[in-house]
Parts: sequence; C-alpha cells; structure tokens
Amino acid sequence: MDPKNGYCPETKTYQSLRPSVPLPPLTEPLSIIQYTLSLLNSPTTGINLTTTTFLIDATTGHRLSYTDFLNQTQNLASSLQSRFPSLSPNDVAFILSPTSIHIPILYFALLSLGIVVSPVNPLSSTSELTHMTQLCKPLIAFATSSTVPKLTSSLFPLGIILLDSPEFVTMIQSKVSNPISYPIINQSNSAAILYSSGTTGKVKGVELTHRNLIALTSGLYHNNFSNAEDEGVEKEQQVSFMTLPLFHVFGFFMLIRVAGIGETTVLMERFDFGKMLEAVEKYRVTYMPVSPPLVVAMAKSDLALKYDLSSLKFLACGGAPLGKEVAERFNSRFPDVEIVQGYGLTETTGGATGMNGPEEADRYGSAGRLSVNVEAKIVDPDSGETLPPGQRGELWLRGPTIMKGYVGDKQATSATLDPEGWLKTGDLCYFDADGFLYVVDRLKELIKYKAYQVPPAELEHLLQSIPDVADAAVIPYPDEEAGQIPMAYIVRRPGSTISESQIIAVIAKQVAPYKKIRRVAFINAIPKSPAGKILRRELVNHATSGASARL
Repeated sequence: MDPKNGYCPETKTYQSLRPSVPLPPLTEPLSIIQYTLSLLNSPTTGINLTTTTFLIDATTGHRLSYTDFLNQTQNLASSLQSRFPSLSPNDVAFILSPTSIHIPILYFALLSLGIVVSPVNPLSSTSELTHMTQLCKPLIAFATSSTVPKLTSSLFPLGIILLDSPEFVTMIQSKVSNPISYPIINQSNSAAILYSSGTTGKVKGVELTHRNLIALTSGLYHNNFSNAEDEGVEKEQQVSFMTLPLFHVFGFFMLIRVAGIGETTVLMERFDFGKMLEAVEKYRVTYMPVSPPLVVAMAKSDLALKYDLSSLKFLACGGAPLGKEVAERFNSRFPDVEIVQGYGLTETTGGATGMNGPEEADRYGSAGRLSVNVEAKIVDPDSGETLPPGQRGELWLRGPTIMKGYVGDKQATSATLDPEGWLKTGDLCYFDADGFLYVVDRLKELIKYKAYQVPPAELEHLLQSIPDVADAAVIPYPDEEAGQIPMAYIVRRPGSTISESQIIAVIAKQVAPYKKIRRVAFINAIPKSPAGKILRRELVNHATSGASARL
C-alpha cells in the first residue's frame, strides 16, 4: 500500500490512511444507544451529566441537561412499553415532525427499545408520504398538530402520537411504575430507515443497522479526542448549532455524535439565518455542521457582520461540493474559523470521507480522505476496470458503515450492492496522489438543491402528465445560493401556449418545496441517444452557455 494515498496496486483498492479504530465484536449484542451512552459515561468524555447542558431550544431558550434528557428518554421508553405492549424490536415508527427538543428524546427512546426509527421530511407531499409508508410498513407514527393532516391514520395500526400534545409531555415527564424491559438488540438489527432518491425517480428507504451507526460513531469519537493536544482542550465545553434537519442522515448521525462526545447542541425548529447568527452569539457556539448554501450566506451577507461570532471555530461542510471561491471568501471574512469538507451518502450512514486538521482543510475542492475503516475502488463505468490515482471512474465503497439495503426493494439493493459488499455510489470521482477524493459529477444525475436530492426522472414524469407538454427533460442548473436548481426543458404540444409560470405552478402543487422547478426553457425536441436516453449533459451545456435563450 502506498502510504501517501492508501492505494494498493495488487488489489487495486484504496485503504483509509486514518489510524484503525477497534469496533465491538459483531457477535456482542449492542444497540447504538447502549454504545453512545458507554462513550458518554467514559472517563475520556469526562463531563458532569447533571450540570452539563445537552439540548437548547433556540426559539424558547428551554434547556435540558444530560441527566434530564436521559430521565425523559427512560420515561418515554417505559410509557411506550406500558401503552403499547405489542410494540416489539424491529417494528417501525414513522416520524413526521420539524426539529424540536422532543425529537432526540424520541429517537433515543425508540432505538433503546429496538424500534426502527423512520423520520421523514415534514415538507413531503401526501403522495410521497404514502409511498414511504408502503416501503417501511410502520406500526406507529409520531407527528405534530401541523403535520398530522398529511397522514392517513389507517396506515398506522397502533395510531399516531402528537409530539406537541399534553399526552406526549406526560409520557416524557411521568415515571411509569413498571420497570423497562430492554430487549436484547443485535448489532445487525435495523436501527433506522432514512430516505434517499434513486435514478428511477422513486424515493428509496435506506435500511441502516445499529452496527452501521456504531462504526460511524466510533470513528468520530476517537477522531475528536485524538486531536486534543492536552486534556485542557476538551474540558472547555463545546457547543454545536444543529443547522441540519434531524431526518437527514447528516443531522441524524451528528446528533448521535454530539451525545457520545458530551457536547451541548442548540436546536431550532425552523431555520432562520438571522436567528442562527443570534444564537451563535448568545450561546457561544463553537461548531456547526453545515451545507454549502449556509457558507455562501455567511461569506456574502452583511448581516453576518452584525453579530459577535468570535466563539465559532469550526464548520463541517457536507451535502454538496463547496467551491474554492466561496471557501476563500469565507476565510477572508472569518480567518479563525476552519472549514472541513466531507463526502457521504445516506447509504454510507453519512460520512465516508472527510478532512482532519488545517493542512487538509486547505485542499479546496476536495472531499477529504477516506474515513476510518472505509475502503474504496475507482471503477471505469464502461469497462469495469479498477483505476489507480488520478483516473476518473465510479466510486465504490466498502466497510462497516455501508447500509443493509433498500427496504422493500431487492432489485435496487442488488443493483447498488455487489456480492462482495461494495456499494456503487453512482458518483464520478478520482483520488489524487495524496489520497484526497474529488467528486467530478453524478452518474446518477441527481440534482442537489441545498443538499436535498431531487431526482430529474420524478419531475419529468410529472411534467409529461401535463396535457400541454409533449416531452420534457429536467437538468441541474447552477445556482450560487442553492448549489443547483431544477430546470425544465419543455416541448409544447402543437398549438399550446402554456407558459413558464403555469408549468412551475402545476408542479409546485405536487411536490415538496425543495423539488419545485424554478426555471423553464422551451425547445423543439429533447436531445436523446439512439436508445432513447436523454442527453442531459447537452442540455446543461446549452443552459449554462446562454444558448437556451436561442432555442
């Protein structure tokens, strides 16, 4: 193996250059919650659970110490067992709620009982939610008074509990006399079903195990404490601001990371840029996991200069590539804040590569090096040949964080996971001579709008159902704020005068807001290959060269 980049010419695979982190034996029964709490209670973490704040609600100012959080988690677990004796390990709980201080309590209680948590975007449309419930087959749902109208109660045999109801408050605050009967949970058991879009345009349920989450958390935990030069560094309480939705894999695993490390985290129900800046100042936030649009806003907005952000030391950026110009502009404005980038998928439990330290953070455009216990291949998508550093191909990944599969979709699982456990990411990438990963393009053609996945095929199907539309294609159009926006090329039916605004309005009624078409161009014919495949790259070139105005 080349010690500079981890490439082995014999196996044609890339190994992680990070120090190996031991994992619990796979045969040992262990849930992600048991593992996380063992880290939290270890001497390395070294916090006082009673006096250390775990959660802060930025909207209300409400705080929960670690002790209060653990007590409320146990109360909820006990109450659920008492009220729903038929609720068993491997049953699925569907969660449709914006971020709140109740969500971490709910996640930890359910996971400790072996219940599979399946959180979804509260902006999802009713039809999208119906599809997701058909995939995961939940027994119970948790929602809020604002989101529950989207749910069909008959789909949940044990009913729907509202997180903003007096009933739920009683469940987390009142001790139930019956002791909790914690089940034996194997690491191979499913822990979560999170949602990811595929090339077919259908949302897929990504099945993640307790082992997947343990492996990721273990690496993050050891990386956090191995970087401390002396004990005094970690004794200063770190405060993170969770800009990420907790139903997204990035927010999901960051919440578990925060709990294991013993940090304080600030939550906000609805993200607001000004209120975020206010919270950073008020709570002396030191760390934020972010997506590129937020870095753009901080680099460009005059509002960011009106607050004292001197406590902020570190941003972890993921979800989409961060441009060099944006990173440099941010660094000139906030020279004491380090930005590290990473790459991951829902299918890899989040982070598969990342940066470690200021030297790696200077590699603009890179997604960092392979995470601990992860190995990779670069495969030519045409010949299947595995490629050395500097050559582009599809990124394949393997390791203990790779998903179990797509729930209820064996065909998609077998197409994505090969028999040897390699995950085909669908991303065109290369490793440089120093082992840094560069993501060139998405073979899967997904549009990344503010780190959300928007499948063009789904939008094309909806467009083609409009009577005035003869044919349609959807492409990613570059946008500084969002990263990419969905743009539609439309072939009108003869005699039709349907307009851009009409098309945008029709689609907006059928999809979640982040999937909306935001730009339309009309064209005589959609360019396609002899096999009928849309030549999307040709349309992207037209759109970005300004040729769309002449079509």
